[in-house]
Amino acid sequence: MTDRAATQDAEAEIARLVAELESAEAYEQRLRQLIVDVRDALARGNAARALSMLNDALRIIDDQTDVVSPHDAERPRG
Repeated sequence: MTDRAATQDAEAEIARLVAELESAEAYEQRLRQLIVDVRDALARGNAARALSMLNDALRIIDDQTDVVSPHDAERPRG
């Protein structure tokens, strides 16, 4: 592999990792906001709404493919 090809490969890998990090940060922010919203719903006494929001959060988590543990397409949805 030439130096130029190695540099291009490294740049492509860096770009891929940056995109993955940005995606992970957006996912974390979305879940954090959902937790805040659930807390606020509970504080207002809206337990049914909070439960619905938590079910949505579980769906989001289940739908998110994860590089650490493989996504199991056969797993029943909750």
